[in-house]
Amino acid sequence: MRFLDIIGMSASNLWRRKLRTFLTVLGVMIGTTSIVVMVSLGIGLKAAVMEQYEAYGSMTEIEVYNYSWGSDSDLVINDSMIEQFRNIPHVTEVTPILNMSAQLYQGKYAAWVQINGVSQEYLSKMEVGEGELPSATSGQVELLIGNAVIQDFYQTSNYKYPYYEDGVLADVDLMGRTLFTQFESTSGDGQEQPAKKNVFPVAGIIAGGTETYNQYSYGVYVDIDALKSYLKKTYKGKVIPGQPTGKNGKPLKEFVYNNVIVAVDDTENVSDVLTTIKDMGFQGYSQAEWIQQAEQQMLTIQAVLGGIGAVAMLVAAISIANTMMMSTYERTKEIGVMKVLGCSLGNIRGLFLTEAAFIGFIGGAVGLVLSYILSAVCNQILPEAMGYGGAKLSLIPWWLAILAVVFAAVVGIVAGFFPAQRATKLSPLAAIRNE
Repeated sequence: MRFLDIIGMSASNLWRRKLRTFLTVLGVMIGTTSIVVMVSLGIGLKAAVMEQYEAYGSMTEIEVYNYSWGSDSDLVINDSMIEQFRNIPHVTEVTPILNMSAQLYQGKYAAWVQINGVSQEYLSKMEVGEGELPSATSGQVELLIGNAVIQDFYQTSNYKYPYYEDGVLADVDLMGRTLFTQFESTSGDGQEQPAKKNVFPVAGIIAGGTETYNQYSYGVYVDIDALKSYLKKTYKGKVIPGQPTGKNGKPLKEFVYNNVIVAVDDTENVSDVLTTIKDMGFQGYSQAEWIQQAEQQMLTIQAVLGGIGAVAMLVAAISIANTMMMSTYERTKEIGVMKVLGCSLGNIRGLFLTEAAFIGFIGGAVGLVLSYILSAVCNQILPEAMGYGGAKLSLIPWWLAILAVVFAAVVGIVAGFFPAQRATKLSPLAAIRNE
């Protein structure tokens, strides 16, 4: 018997018992849909969580602090210490950050901000929505303002924050009108320094709406070399606000950085580099630490959700086995005739296994279509309800779609194996006589 004949006979046999076939296919369809949707929710939830973590910073970066700054400790982050960080194995880049507390003024509004002096390499990682990045050759301090900084402006007359109290942004045009910048007047030793209003041009604004958050949204960024040059010139011979002093109370000869970003070549090496930095006496933080915990949690969730779908598929497999077993009882004469006519046991076994595979394949294919529909519905309802606005919490990758249909067909074949074996063991004469 040719393979095409087996396929034709299998399809014909299933069509003759349309209601039973439909009910069995329905079970497989529900099982497949359950598995695909449950697993897709696990995949989508993991992707949403990873996206949130990535918004807070790169997975291969370590932010290093020195919380003992200002105490009797001599441990500081200066240029020589940065060179030591660069010599740590697997470190690809070290970016010092010079923080200055300042106020921005425009008209009757003001806002306290953190001005961060960073390298041009660090600036190049930022996406500008309006304007451009601060220039390295302009010779002056240029501001790159976070997209959400405008929320922090308050009225200087009554300290009222329009955004936080009324939900309305302050009447501030960061790039269209003159913006004044005034650094904090207190130095590292607590001494008051002259506070001077500066007119630093605004080079650009970070991409994103005023309510879109990323790691740069609430900061103000400038070229670190331009900032250091300005501070040296402005506070020549005096203590720079925010900078520590020597034991004699005089300013240090070199800048001390508040923190530094250490880039690592691979996420697998982040933990080792972080341990080395902590052994040096500094504190460090990396998104990779949280990512590892989150991945473990997501794997657990995926396993639970997949297990729920697997129960439904197990019920479907039992249904297929029951259907095929009943089919062998009802078709004993047919089986006997096939044996008398010389059909091999392999042909008879193949006939029943093909029917079972058809049931699994059709149920899996229809279940996959239904899974895409339910996935779209979940993505419309769940994100807002679970606080993941804009994210897709149900993702069906191509490999999951293919695997679902193949798995359903395999389940059908496995479930139909025992009935097929029973059909091959029937005695042809007994089968005809019993019929």
